[in-house]
Amino acid sequence: MKLAIVAVGTRMPGWADEAFAEFAKRMPRELALELKEIKAEPRSGGKPVEALLAAEASRIGAALPARSRLVALDERGADLTTQQLAGRLR
Repeated sequence: MKLAIVAVGTRMPGWADEAFAEFAKRMPRELALELKEIKAEPRSGGKPVEALLAAEASRIGAALPARSRLVALDERGADLTTQQLAGRLR
């Protein structure tokens, strides 16, 4: 199984790169982890928020491998421990 983390934004701060590297290092070999950074839609130009989000959603969809299962991380979602996430991946 492969995990692809798709993040909107490029040139992540150093702490984010370090955190990802540490997390990836802890993953088992049979669970490959990849980070794909997607260009954010420019916030200038007066586009409605819905149009910005739709453009980014399209980029995310294009970055996902075929036959993927999408798990969206959202601040309004349920909090999971590492063990709970591992259980769901099983």
